Amino acid sequence: MSQVLSLSGTFSLALIEQSSIVTALSISVIFFLVLLILGLRKSYLLRKESEKLSQSFSSDTDEETKVYKDFTESHLYDNN
Repeated sequence: MSQVLSLSGTFSLALIEQSSIVTALSISVIFFLVLLILGLRKSYLLRKESEKLSQSFSSDTDEETKVYKDFTESHLYDNN
């Protein structure tokens, strides 16, 4: 009978160890999933901001390529 008790104690000890391993692994998986989701969100926001900046940069370059118009021939400068 003493062998059965010690054998059953070993099984319960092994199950406790297995459940603690499963708990630690599940906590690790949840932690890394949260990091992955935060990284994907940050990547999306940076891509969106990059597109907005590239559009504003392209509109600035359009203004730079316009032909210069001389405004000094107006009535304020008395060139008449």
